[in-house]
Amino acid sequence: MHLSENEGIQGKTFVVTGGLGFVGSALCFELLRRGAYQVRAFDIRPESPWSAALHDRGVRHLQGDVRKKKDVDKALQGADCVFHLASYGISGKEMLQYGRVDEININGTCHVLDACLERGVSRLVYVSTYNVVFGGQEILNGNEALPYFPIADHVDSYGRSKSIAEQLVLKHNGQPFRKEKGKLYSCAIRPAAIYGPGEERHLPRIIKLAKLGLLPFKIGDTKVKSDWVYVDNIVLAMLQASMGLLGDIPGRVGRPVAAGQAYFISDGSPVNSFEFLRPLLEGLNYDLPKLTLPVSQALFLGKLISVFYSLLYPCLNQRWLPQPLILPAEVYKVGVTHYFSFLKAKEELGYRPLVSPQEGIAATLEYWKERKRRTLDGPTIYAWVAVVIGMTMMFCAACLPDLGPVPLIRAICLFFLRSMTVIRAVFTMAVAAHIGEGVYAWQLARRCDPENATGWFLQTVVLGFFSLRFLLKRAETHSK
Repeated sequence: MHLSENEGIQGKTFVVTGGLGFVGSALCFELLRRGAYQVRAFDIRPESPWSAALHDRGVRHLQGDVRKKKDVDKALQGADCVFHLASYGISGKEMLQYGRVDEININGTCHVLDACLERGVSRLVYVSTYNVVFGGQEILNGNEALPYFPIADHVDSYGRSKSIAEQLVLKHNGQPFRKEKGKLYSCAIRPAAIYGPGEERHLPRIIKLAKLGLLPFKIGDTKVKSDWVYVDNIVLAMLQASMGLLGDIPGRVGRPVAAGQAYFISDGSPVNSFEFLRPLLEGLNYDLPKLTLPVSQALFLGKLISVFYSLLYPCLNQRWLPQPLILPAEVYKVGVTHYFSFLKAKEELGYRPLVSPQEGIAATLEYWKERKRRTLDGPTIYAWVAVVIGMTMMFCAACLPDLGPVPLIRAICLFFLRSMTVIRAVFTMAVAAHIGEGVYAWQLARRCDPENATGWFLQTVVLGFFSLRFLLKRAETHSK
């Protein structure tokens, strides 16, 4: 398929569900760049990190819920093409909210399909996932001829719900409009794990765990490979898919080339997930996992964590509950080889990655370096635990009466320090040192990191030199 880059875009009206998200916002920007008449970002969120830039560029934000048919119907009125990106449950605690996952991914897609047929929207591009065909089995250079993974065998609600939704979208291809002449043409894009500057699902969670020292092990053999796709490449594939649904291409007779089709999309460079993350983590001065856990053991751990978090189901939306370390579906994603060919997308849509993996990871690393420079840095959780417990024990031994566990704590401190006089002296000096280091940190941060000066003061008062050494590194970098 050889078309101009603005074919079917210039002068047209587009709706992007999930349009305030990482990929959705990138798609909105590109649609505007290519001359779209109007771009609507339909999203349940009132704002996002990209909402101000979207507004400034002229994107119309429609706040609504795909679970509400009325909201969807209103958003799609007068649209020429819909990109359906809105979804839920791709990672972390979201994966365990089974009811909400089905409501958004299945019911929401049904509402989009109904609105397309009701409003006469001729093109629908659905953003699906590799998981519609992958469920833990090894796949080497797979293609679109692979059957759907059995619905009942999915280990996570996300993969199951996306599989159902994709099949609904493709079965609705060619359906006539309800109120006017014409048909709905639909297709599905199956992207690999998406990355890039600003990605908000996978990398923030991984980097936060690495910062805290909570990435203790790799999963699976080093020969395990899977696909990744840079954000600009997936945006390109979606636009080409929308062009592949055009029914008025000169010289082509019959249904559009992409109608009713699914396409795997990736950078085309399968790689071990931990090797893919290596330049990013090392560039941020975080440690890579040194231990390796077999898939069977990681799967057992994931199931235990899944059961524990399921017991906390009413609290899954609470911020105080941290993200789970690993869940069964995530074990399969990083521990079992599965990568796919994008040959079909290349031949039918003209897809070729614009950005290489090296360029993509370099841009992503630069983004995270800048983000790290703008936020408070600090030691691993082990330093936090050691210092907080140590200072608490010293306070109890030096200052509190013999109540509860205090006698035992005092006995432990006496074993090392021999006398109460020494205990009190050490505690007093430690408190004075922490306060002094905190004041110094505040003064130093005012020069090299003024936005986080208060945070550096508080963190250094608690942790002492364990915090101060990170600020000294930042000050050294700032002075260069």
